[in-house]
Amino acid sequence: MVNQDAIPRQQQNRALGLSTLAFTLCFAVWTLFSILGIQIKEDFGLSDTQLGLLMATPVLTGSISRLFLGVLTDRFGGRWVFGLLMLATAACVYLLTFATSYTMLLIGALGVGLAGGSFIVGVAYTSAWYGKERQGTALGIFGAGNVGAAVTNFGAPFLLMAMGWQGTALVYASVIAVMGVVFILLAKPDPLSKSRNAKHQPLSEQFAPLADVRVWRFSLYYFFVFGGFVALALWLPHYLIEVYGLSLAGAGIVAALYTIPASLFRVLGGWLSDRYGARRVMYWTLIACVACTFLLSYPPTDYTVDGVHGPVSFSFAMPLIGFIGLTMVLGFFMSLGKAAVFKHIPVYYPKSVGLVGGAVGMVGGLGGFFLPLTFGMLNDVIGIWQSCFMLMFAVAAAALLWMHYAIVKAIRIEARDRCESTDLPELSTPSRFVLNEWHPEDEGFWKATGRKIATRNLWISIPCLLLAFSIWMVWSVVVAKLPQVGFNYSSNQLFWLAALPGLSGATLRIFYSFMVPIVGGRRFTALSTASLLLPAIWIGFAVQNPETPYLVMVILALLCGFGGGNFASSMANISFFYPKREKGTALAQNAGLGNLGVSVMQFLVPLVITTGVFSLLVGEAQPMQQGGELWLQNAGFVWVPFIAIAAIAAWFGMNDIASAKSSFKEQAVIFKRKHNWLMCILYTGTFGSFIGFSAGFPLLTKTQFPMVDALQFAFLGPLVGALSRAYTGGLADRFGGARVTFWTFISMILGVVGVLFFLMNKESSIAFYGFFGAFMLLFFATGVGNASTFQMIPSIFRHEVPRLMPELSRDEQLVHAERESAATIGFTSAIAAYGAFFIPKSFGTSLDLTGGAEAALIGFIVFYAVCTGLTWFYYSRKGAEIELDRDTKASPVPTAAATANALS
Repeated sequence: MVNQDAIPRQQQNRALGLSTLAFTLCFAVWTLFSILGIQIKEDFGLSDTQLGLLMATPVLTGSISRLFLGVLTDRFGGRWVFGLLMLATAACVYLLTFATSYTMLLIGALGVGLAGGSFIVGVAYTSAWYGKERQGTALGIFGAGNVGAAVTNFGAPFLLMAMGWQGTALVYASVIAVMGVVFILLAKPDPLSKSRNAKHQPLSEQFAPLADVRVWRFSLYYFFVFGGFVALALWLPHYLIEVYGLSLAGAGIVAALYTIPASLFRVLGGWLSDRYGARRVMYWTLIACVACTFLLSYPPTDYTVDGVHGPVSFSFAMPLIGFIGLTMVLGFFMSLGKAAVFKHIPVYYPKSVGLVGGAVGMVGGLGGFFLPLTFGMLNDVIGIWQSCFMLMFAVAAAALLWMHYAIVKAIRIEARDRCESTDLPELSTPSRFVLNEWHPEDEGFWKATGRKIATRNLWISIPCLLLAFSIWMVWSVVVAKLPQVGFNYSSNQLFWLAALPGLSGATLRIFYSFMVPIVGGRRFTALSTASLLLPAIWIGFAVQNPETPYLVMVILALLCGFGGGNFASSMANISFFYPKREKGTALAQNAGLGNLGVSVMQFLVPLVITTGVFSLLVGEAQPMQQGGELWLQNAGFVWVPFIAIAAIAAWFGMNDIASAKSSFKEQAVIFKRKHNWLMCILYTGTFGSFIGFSAGFPLLTKTQFPMVDALQFAFLGPLVGALSRAYTGGLADRFGGARVTFWTFISMILGVVGVLFFLMNKESSIAFYGFFGAFMLLFFATGVGNASTFQMIPSIFRHEVPRLMPELSRDEQLVHAERESAATIGFTSAIAAYGAFFIPKSFGTSLDLTGGAEAALIGFIVFYAVCTGLTWFYYSRKGAEIELDRDTKASPVPTAAATANALS
């Protein structure tokens, strides 16, 4: 262990001074678009939303890069990482001057954003020089480098008027490049570098702290105090020019009066956190911020009151001097909060300051990305300049309420246990929600209590999953309506938007599939369901403005993937609750009725977007180019209350199973299992086809049969597929999953041949009806196959685990089989979900290259033929490697009690 208190004060001051100066210059570069953006907007003719996206893009890079830069700093030290980062940033700022289009500006802005990642490099480097008693103050001084935003607000306007935006960018590039070289030459390796070089932590150990809820609680606070600071630093010059009519130089000076206290007083925040505690400082911060943002959010208003002697009129508007005063107070308390949050990190995580600080800084930086972008969207949609402060008020109030709830709960625990709580247990699982004894294979236990508990969890899981599928696939309907309300996108762009939720949903499933044993089924179901609120609400705002950039729509499409990810965790969770003899039916009901969300969405959304009953709450209609009106925002807003109710029901109504707990390392053994990968292929053929056809069917029908309103009946396909999955699970239990899966793929080949035939003869009077009927056969077959493939997985691992682990007892083999089955169910669903991306994209690419969908359909036939062969060879033929259909004739699985007797 290194004793930082024994380090000479001169060396500490040298390290602190260099890192603070470097961070100040990096922060000045990071906020460069707050000034350059104003001139760029005029030169390129950008809308408010486009300007907001341009300002926010560097913040996105700076936020996401913090996590990885923190890991690099923990491993290689701050001296080289910080210096090389500044040189890379200088190169990106220089290349920005060659931009000739909005797309090139956005690409350049991504590179400029690397400057924002410097924060976590400096935190890790600086904290290594100081002991716990002085780390708060030292990090407060370092964090005062936020004053770089004021440097830009003061200096950049004058450079802009003298040299233009390209010349200003060249000056910034030169300065940050020189600072990078100086830092490498003058900075010394930090005191922890020797111990770091002596022993490298494995990545699994290095990332372990991210499983701690405390990390994400700190991240929430930092989302407001830092993300809100960056957002307002970027937005204020534009706001002041438009609302108060200030000149560019005047707006920069006034904005600096906000950024200076929001930066310099971070030193005071560090000292106060050392002296009085970070909890108290956070209370001061959030209470003051709630008050300030409430006053700032009140728009100019004219009042008329019926008085005794007639109407009495008066007005209220925030004067400029009042606005300046309130923003200065707001910036002051934000600076205290930023220091208070980071006071905790080196104390709780001394060996992982870079990683944990990077995660907290990443979330805070994402606030700086999403908030300015949302400010511009709120301006375009609501039309009130003060809407940015309304949003800030909502975020601050939510953070304050959650923090207060957590602290009150911690105080009660401290009083009960007569000890000081070092962590706020607001997300801990109360004992009444944990099932410490869970033996579903024991018939006595199952009949007495198990079935009732499992059924309750299943019927809460189903609506959560239904809503997840609704959000995941809502884009398929929204995309079909975008051109009608003025969004000028090509057919290929529309197919991309329809496909992207499948891409992100499938990728998220890879991570979600392992989360239930790590986090707990109850907790993760509630949190993942609540996460659906983000795309639902944001869609409601974005679709109201045809000027919303295509990139924003791409981001929204990717966010809809939150719904797709939920399937993996939901299925893995339910698989733990049921015995093998009922697992197929339970999983089929959960998945089948959850899949019904696609059909519910495709039936409900076309109805709600045509009604203005809720226009007072959701905004005015968008005029259609062919006449009429649509309330397209209802496609997102309609789900909000149901998502909130479902998340609350999951939090208070579901259970965590103690025996289901396992680490990622224990679950990762499935990557070595051949049959995990084989089932990925087969489930891609069934579920991948179901979700892919659900996403692509409406647009394919619209392009091939333009005279037909596809949205009137598009819900029928997913409805048939979902119901067939829910109510044919028993077929696999009775006749064998492999046999049912084999005939499912034969049926799907016939279905695709039918679709292909009627598309090639679409001039025929019955072509559409044949096309539609063939697709209904496809949807029905995918539902049957979805149920049968999932029924196969537990049976496969009941065979494989005893063969691979003969040294274990029967009970231990059963536990391993259940664990590997759950992980495989989640992982195969993740891989299969890529069908939601590849099938719509295949249709779009085929249409672009050949003018028809026939090439894509022929490719599907070949793939289904491969799946048929794999099923027959490995699972259904006589003498197969795992002849699953023998299970249907075998005796029931012995109960836990019978197993124990046999072993004794």
